[in-house]
Amino acid sequence: MEPVLTADGVSKRFGGVTALDDVALDLFPGEVHALVGENGAGKSTLIKVLTGAYRADEGRISYLGEPVALSSPRDAWEIGISTTFQEITLVPLMSVARNLYLGNEPRGRWGLLAVDQMNHAAAALLRRYGIDIDVRRPVRSFGAGVQQMIAIVRAVSTDARVVILDEPTASLEPREIARVFDVIGRLKAAGVALLFVSHNLDEVFAISDRITILRDGRRARTSPIAATSKLEVIATMLGRDIAEVRAEGLTSFDRRQRIGDEVLLEASGLDRRHQLHDVSLNVHPGDVVGLAGLLGSGRSETVKAIFGTQRVDGGRIAVAGRQVRTGSPRASLAAGTVLLPEDRKAEGIVPTMSVRDNIALMAMPRVSRFGFVSRRRVDRLVNEFIARLGIKTSGGRQNIGQLSGGNQQKALLARLLCTDPQVLLLDEPTRGIDIGAKAEVQSLVQQLADQGRGIVLISSELEDVIEGSTRVVVLKDGAVVGELERDEIDEHRIMELMASHTSDAQTRAEGDP
Repeated sequence: MEPVLTADGVSKRFGGVTALDDVALDLFPGEVHALVGENGAGKSTLIKVLTGAYRADEGRISYLGEPVALSSPRDAWEIGISTTFQEITLVPLMSVARNLYLGNEPRGRWGLLAVDQMNHAAAALLRRYGIDIDVRRPVRSFGAGVQQMIAIVRAVSTDARVVILDEPTASLEPREIARVFDVIGRLKAAGVALLFVSHNLDEVFAISDRITILRDGRRARTSPIAATSKLEVIATMLGRDIAEVRAEGLTSFDRRQRIGDEVLLEASGLDRRHQLHDVSLNVHPGDVVGLAGLLGSGRSETVKAIFGTQRVDGGRIAVAGRQVRTGSPRASLAAGTVLLPEDRKAEGIVPTMSVRDNIALMAMPRVSRFGFVSRRRVDRLVNEFIARLGIKTSGGRQNIGQLSGGNQQKALLARLLCTDPQVLLLDEPTRGIDIGAKAEVQSLVQQLADQGRGIVLISSELEDVIEGSTRVVVLKDGAVVGELERDEIDEHRIMELMASHTSDAQTRAEGDP
């Protein structure tokens, strides 16, 4: 059987940085081919070369046995290569239907947009994959999980011969992941070649036929998934011995005892109509308080309310015993509270700015005197955090948009740490990060807690919440339904709380007019 898509000897450089070095890859019809590697290993760059977003400096791309010169993603789409990228690429202000048919809108008489026809077709298409939503609503009115499903359906809705799925399940709940896997199974049965990129090795081993591992821009290994173990994959990704990886336990970190009994952060009675209902939690020095709950449970809304980027109708916030004005990020920063947002692309990085300027955004008071910014102090501070967090970059002047997702996340963490915070609100800090970078972020969280800082941690991966938290607060429908201390934390108890409890506050809220 001949491959549908082939990359042969592909290399790509950005200035003095080699992102891809003599990489080879082939995708066969009716096969799921996994692509894994640490952030910065070259996965995103290879995908962009395969889809025409980047032109390779060396090497050849072949489609159905013929060399192709892809000058744009449109070129790839037109010949049958469809992609969903790690960062959701929908147009937030447009309707769901317009996003699904963007560039391929149905037209009626005189070339006018056939809105009713488009809406009907979009609704029918989504229902095929178990998604029943109002396609007339703008995409931004839905959560990250629904948006990702829309993006996936858009990618598979064309008659593509190749479908590239770049982290398609990163923001999804288990039942939504099952839908994605069902879609993948249907495409595989139809003879489509699929490239599946994921940091979740359980998913990789559940759905893939072959696996290619990249390390430092080079292909380190390609093999049948049946002939490969997870431990071998991790060791190959990191360039280490299997025994060393097993000894270090790279997928978890130890729980800690609290350093002090005083309350570092106290949030009490937070209310926001239809979103939060009498939410209260407290964080002690050395605490890592995990927020658990399904999509829509109010996890992100809670940390946004604490930090002040989302206003509340009622409630009180205090840091180190001093009340902080709600709805004011400036007041929160002054009190020593920082927020790592869930969506690093939309709410975190400034893609047109350099790594240096992104990191230094919140450090101006620390590097300025009498209103004048010291470039030397900025460079020294930025270089310190680049080295401390192991950010892979050619230098502070490199555009942050050229970094991998994991290194962008590290840059955002560096930005927060520049303020020397006492309370860190971390919303999905390991989403879209490879195993090695994930272990580094988890280790950093542990170090910060050991220093006596307070952490509020959100993760869609329940395992991370369980392993990383000293306490877990469980949310459902915007209300607290339970709190588990260190010795009580386990998956069964958390799932039971999420599934079967309703708080008194939520009961009252549901009775409100």
